[in-house]
Amino acid sequence: MKDFGELLVFISENQKKIVNILADGQLHSGTELAAKMGVSRSAICKQLKYLTELGLEFSAVTGKGYRLKTPLQLLSNIEIEKYLSSTTESLISELEIHDSINSTNSYLVDLSHQSKKTGIVCFAEHQTAGKGRRGREWVSPFGSNIYLSILWQFQNGPASISGLSLAVGVAVIRALKDCGVEGVGLKWPNDIYWQQKKLAGILIEVSGETNGPCSAVIGLGLNFYLPKDKAKSITQDWVDLSQMITDNSVNLRNELAAALLNHLMPIIADFEQQGLEDYIDEWRSYDCMKDKDVQIFMGEKTFTGVVAGIDNNGLLLLADEFGQVKAFASGEVSFRKT
Repeated sequence: MKDFGELLVFISENQKKIVNILADGQLHSGTELAAKMGVSRSAICKQLKYLTELGLEFSAVTGKGYRLKTPLQLLSNIEIEKYLSSTTESLISELEIHDSINSTNSYLVDLSHQSKKTGIVCFAEHQTAGKGRRGREWVSPFGSNIYLSILWQFQNGPASISGLSLAVGVAVIRALKDCGVEGVGLKWPNDIYWQQKKLAGILIEVSGETNGPCSAVIGLGLNFYLPKDKAKSITQDWVDLSQMITDNSVNLRNELAAALLNHLMPIIADFEQQGLEDYIDEWRSYDCMKDKDVQIFMGEKTFTGVVAGIDNNGLLLLADEFGQVKAFASGEVSFRKT
């Protein structure tokens, strides 16, 4: 059994104070920071170096001080709860925001092995080992993006929630629309795209009995602001919301976090009874792969063809060069470069 304390990477109170002071993106002198913190200027320099390693971008102006290159919109329980619907509030048993954690998904997967609680929501400002599909790393700098996981208990086994990732994708699109983000599409089975660039990814991990109670951790990583130097390891085209919108509202990140929960929680709670049918047509309306040339990678095999949409069970339909259509339940899909 894992000790959950080992999973967390704590940020000191002084480091939190520095982040909160600099979050406005304005210049603050070393003398000012040291006075507010009650420490030496050299101690401030050491703390800033540590925070830089978490992914924060600072600039120093000689004689004037330090500032963040991009203002931070830190997550807050109080601010998120302001925007939650009464239905959503009733479905959430716990709402946690961690300064730093290995992975929101890993944390809740481990918790699910010890507890049968449902409706636990976990956000993080920073992940040391963020998880993407097929074991890939999800780049997770501090305070920049949305790292969210939800633990939910289902009663009838993994088969009863087949297609959940597609419904979750619909919920994410709805939330983005609520925040004024348009033109976003869904790439089967788990990605949110904008102009053929990845904006967000969904990762669902299920454990439990084949035909009985099971736990699902529904994870979402969404690029809000991704510093280019931190994205060097990403091997696919990507985009973040800062490139797509002009709204610099001081609280937009908390509003988006709440909008995501307002759409995700009811869909997750009702999915076992409703299934994919209620969301399939809407998913199709957001399909950004239909009629596109793609490659599907399954182990050592590669299939090429044109996407013909998805069937009523959420399987991907691929038409080969002879017009024959094959359905895929899984696989790594990539747009073919022209």
